[in-house]
Amino acid sequence: MLDDCKVWAVVGLSGDTRRTAFSIAALLQERGKQIVPIHPSAASEGGLTVLGEKGYPTLADVPFPVDVVDVFRRSEFAGEFADQAVAIGARAVWFQLGVIDADAFDRTVAAGVPMVMDTCPAIEWRRR
Repeated sequence: MLDDCKVWAVVGLSGDTRRTAFSIAALLQERGKQIVPIHPSAASEGGLTVLGEKGYPTLADVPFPVDVVDVFRRSEFAGEFADQAVAIGARAVWFQLGVIDADAFDRTVAAGVPMVMDTCPAIEWRRR
C-alpha cells in the first residue's frame, strides 16, 4: 500500500491542524500521495479544502478512483467506512492506530480487499 497506492481518501480529515489526521495527510502528501479529505463538513456551503485538496462528504461522492481508504474514526464507527471502501472499489483499507474492528477486517479481506489495522503509515515508513 505504501509503495503502490497513490490516491488516499482520509476519512475524518478536516482543516484542524491539531488533529492527527491532518499531520498524517501532510506526511502522505510529502511522500507523493494524493489525499482526498472525507468529512461531513464538505457538504456545507463552501465545501471543504484541506492541504490544497477538495474534500467530499462521503466516499461515494469522490468522482475518481481511490486506492486506499485511510480511516481516522473511533473503532465503533470505522466498520461502515471499510464497507464503503469495498463498495466504491478501493484497492485497500487502512485503519489507523487504535482503530480496531475485527468483523470489518474479516468482511473486507473476504471481499478481496487488503486491509491494515491498528497502525499508522508514519510508523510503517520508519520501520523500513
